[in-house]
Amino acid sequence: MSERSGSALRADWRRAVEPFIGPDARRASFQLATTLIPLVLLFCGIHLLQSRSLVLALLLVLPTAGLLVRTFILMHDCAHGSFFPSRVANDVVGFVTGVLTLTPFAQWRRDHALHHASSGDLDRRGHGDVPTLTVREYLARPRRARVIYRIIRHPLALLLGGPVHLAVGQRLRGRGKATGSRQVASVWLTNVAILLVAALAVWTVGWTTVLLAYALPFYLAAMAGVWLFYVQHQFEDAYWAPHEEWNYVEAALRGSSHLRLPAVLQWFTGSIGLHHVHHVAPRIPNHRLQSCHDAHEMFSRSPVITPRSAMGSLRLALWDEDRRQLVRFRDVTHA
Repeated sequence: MSERSGSALRADWRRAVEPFIGPDARRASFQLATTLIPLVLLFCGIHLLQSRSLVLALLLVLPTAGLLVRTFILMHDCAHGSFFPSRVANDVVGFVTGVLTLTPFAQWRRDHALHHASSGDLDRRGHGDVPTLTVREYLARPRRARVIYRIIRHPLALLLGGPVHLAVGQRLRGRGKATGSRQVASVWLTNVAILLVAALAVWTVGWTTVLLAYALPFYLAAMAGVWLFYVQHQFEDAYWAPHEEWNYVEAALRGSSHLRLPAVLQWFTGSIGLHHVHHVAPRIPNHRLQSCHDAHEMFSRSPVITPRSAMGSLRLALWDEDRRQLVRFRDVTHA
């Protein structure tokens, strides 16, 4: 791509997304109320029903999980500064929704910013990504390391182990590129808040309610979140390129999928299925992603997947440098 055509493309996409960028305090307040109030009511409903009918209580677990996913998406918008106009309001709401989803807000915000800045860059992997090796890297590793990688990339490990990592693995973070003093403070402040809220909940409603009304829905919500993130960046023709060839807009449009979901699931997931739009312009709030997508044909370039077609991508595990696509272990000789 020439410098002139590259500049034209940048100007083009910036003009396309500009009308949709920017927070809306009234809409954000409405979204917060229509997410957290039903979530609290469902917590209470499960508590009241569990002693009368376990079956009825379990029926409320799934919508509770859905609202926890939506709560995480609202935190996600706070991290991008696209939820409230006020930085303080985004920080406060981000922290509270982070506690509800067991996520240290400032730490996650830093990790996620690095993910956006490096998604699809082969030389800057490791920020908010599912670990991904190239075929040559994988074959060059000793047998023990290949076995560990195969375990990590197994669908059951991703879907069943992912929630455990989100619940436990985020409780401690060592200093590094993504973790400074502010992030460490966020981790420990979140940990303390989680302990206080959990202790209060156990004291007032008991372990059974905490497990049934929160732990089980959280586990299901985290499974859904892991799956969502995975299928939106791990698909056969996903974009990966060495740093010198890497292009931000191409990585966003070709390395992030358009996951088409039914309307009710799009609501619960805060339209995050329009991931290609979000990666082009992270400061577009969730409620404007669909309008932005529909307004410009540029976004039709992105790969479209459905929940059914996305299931096959769970077996993709390696980036083939020659074919320039993600492949399965069985597609690789001597794998």
